[in-house]
Amino acid sequence: MFVDNVKMKVIAGKGGDGCTSFRREKYIPMGGPDGGNGGRGGNIIFKVERGLKTLIDLKYHKILKAEKGQNGKGSNKHGKKADDIYIFVPPGTTIFDDDTGLVLADLTKDNEEFIVATGGRGGRGNKAFATQSDPAPKFSELGEPGEIRYIRCELKVLADVGLIGMPSVGKSTLLNQISNANPKIASYHFTTLSPNLGLVKLQDERSYVVADLPGLIEGASKGVGLGTQFLKHAMRTRILVHVIDMAASEGRKPWEDYEMIRKEMAEYSEKLIQKKEIVIANKSDIETFQENIQEFKKRYPHLKIYEISAVHKVGFQSLLTDIATILEDIKKEDIYEENDYESTVIYKFQNEKPYTISKENDVWILKGNQIEKLFYMTRFEEEESQIRFARKLKGMGVEEELERLGAKRGDEVQILDYIFIFKD
Repeated sequence: MFVDNVKMKVIAGKGGDGCTSFRREKYIPMGGPDGGNGGRGGNIIFKVERGLKTLIDLKYHKILKAEKGQNGKGSNKHGKKADDIYIFVPPGTTIFDDDTGLVLADLTKDNEEFIVATGGRGGRGNKAFATQSDPAPKFSELGEPGEIRYIRCELKVLADVGLIGMPSVGKSTLLNQISNANPKIASYHFTTLSPNLGLVKLQDERSYVVADLPGLIEGASKGVGLGTQFLKHAMRTRILVHVIDMAASEGRKPWEDYEMIRKEMAEYSEKLIQKKEIVIANKSDIETFQENIQEFKKRYPHLKIYEISAVHKVGFQSLLTDIATILEDIKKEDIYEENDYESTVIYKFQNEKPYTISKENDVWILKGNQIEKLFYMTRFEEEESQIRFARKLKGMGVEEELERLGAKRGDEVQILDYIFIFKD
């Protein structure tokens, strides 16, 4: 089964908790704090494996969760970090944040990897908080929660050349004749249901990858038939080879096929319609071919057209060498714009205030990743941890901002599902 689109939830491992501990050995007076740090939680990492061709292995994993780091212990023993989870995907896999639609990573190179969800930092033990002014802190941190993401993985096959055209124009036959691919070919009306890849090798040792892409029909850019499946795979190709049934053996007029597919490409993506295009007039062995190609050339005198018969291997030599020559002058380009990437968007807004304050039903609602992370890592059963939590909020300007917005001492302040009293 060819699977090229998968949604899933990934949960990185929580960091191990830090330890609050003091040395109490018989002959060591004033032993001091010796609580160790917790270990880092496991990352979830996506990595490219060249041999994979589909995302089917991910289809049945709706939730992926990494392990928690080990807790720290007394005697300055730090917890062990959890093992990372590696998820192997085919080259050409794009990972999106499903909540924002932004690109997390576009994985195209063999062995390329990306941390999709980062494991939480291990909480610090009380030994780590010892200072000259406070040599015996009686608090430690809990482990940081692991990152949680809802993601969508989309495969766009990696190929130098994409064979495009209406169903049954001979794309699969052509790919079979010029490469090492073995796509399904039938003598009846048939369209490719998923992309097939083949490697073309020339006698001068040049080579390139060709993809036979699912056939288009009218309305493809809006999702009709296999349209969007075809169009997204075409985005990665450097050259589009437009295969036309010039003999009109399916009863359609060749120039109408050509115009329809150009229209669908333009509606799907401006980048797609601007790609280098080669036109192939197939089925030159059929009687009606000559009449139709003369009409086609009158309509499009600016186009260079290669006349071939895919079935009888006629007209291949100049076509294949010309494609190799054209490819030498076309660089591989990123199919996504800079602003499509989450990393770019976060960088642009990183100087904004790291929290928001709103009021609902006389309760002040405090939200923000930094504040919520601090909350999760605080041991509220330890008095010194509570004091540190309040001091951190004050240092972030939360107290000052609450007062500016009109909060009074004794008002309720909510962080996540917990409510605190705003007081001195």
